[in-house]
Amino acid sequence: MSISRRRSMVYSGHVQLSVVRQCALLKIARSSLYYEKTGASAFNLALMQEIDRAFTEWPFFGVRQMRRYLVSLGYCVGNKRVRRLMRLMGLMAVYQRPKTSRPNPEDKRYPYLLRELSIERSNQVWCADITYIPMRKGFLYLVAVMDWHSRKVLSWRLSNTMDSDFCVSALEEALSNYGTPDIFNTDQGSQFTSFVFTNALRVHEIRISMDGRGRWLDNVFIERLWRSLKYENVYLNAYETGSEARIGIGKWVAFYNQTRPHSSLAGQTPDGCYHEGFLKAA
Repeated sequence: MSISRRRSMVYSGHVQLSVVRQCALLKIARSSLYYEKTGASAFNLALMQEIDRAFTEWPFFGVRQMRRYLVSLGYCVGNKRVRRLMRLMGLMAVYQRPKTSRPNPEDKRYPYLLRELSIERSNQVWCADITYIPMRKGFLYLVAVMDWHSRKVLSWRLSNTMDSDFCVSALEEALSNYGTPDIFNTDQGSQFTSFVFTNALRVHEIRISMDGRGRWLDNVFIERLWRSLKYENVYLNAYETGSEARIGIGKWVAFYNQTRPHSSLAGQTPDGCYHEGFLKAA
């Protein structure tokens, strides 16, 4: 269970358990109940938006390349600030790919199962990934579950933290609405290697596949989804609040699934390709 969820379980008016005792049972520090995270400065938010644009375009940019790029735009910024902001955004170019979610060394890793696999039908392979969503006065993280064959977005969730909870919630919604895939592919981020996420897959007897470390091309279709979403929606709207972002992104996802034709799908929409591929499988 995440720390943020445990904090929410503390009730100051409990008649039998004091706040101190509740914190001890939940294994959290009492002081954490009163901590409020300081928001990023306007300057840092501006830098983060430029970093996100650059990383979406050039996912191989490391700290030094990113700093040189920002300086060329007129920003006075050093390597330390760029490194700190990229870590906050979950962007790590150590292996020349956006590392939105960092690995937990204690979690089990699974092999990549899609190499040389012919993917010919819907629900054969699903994938998931997390990306950074800039807003006018802050930022959020977005997770999406996609059907690999049709590129259809099956579910998605926004969160202000990168806990596993919102990833599991998106997974459960996709499973509830669309059944189960044969294989589920993710990167090696801690959200996806966590027990709660992998156990949800094992319970449904879904084979687990994970990208080779540093191989962002192993999940390339969902990386292309992020690029389209950001250039066609997020960057154009500069959302003020999470509610606005949720509504706006929801409308774009519906457009992407139902209306937007894909050249890689012979002009079909993801919805049309998904249902056609599902009928073939049946």
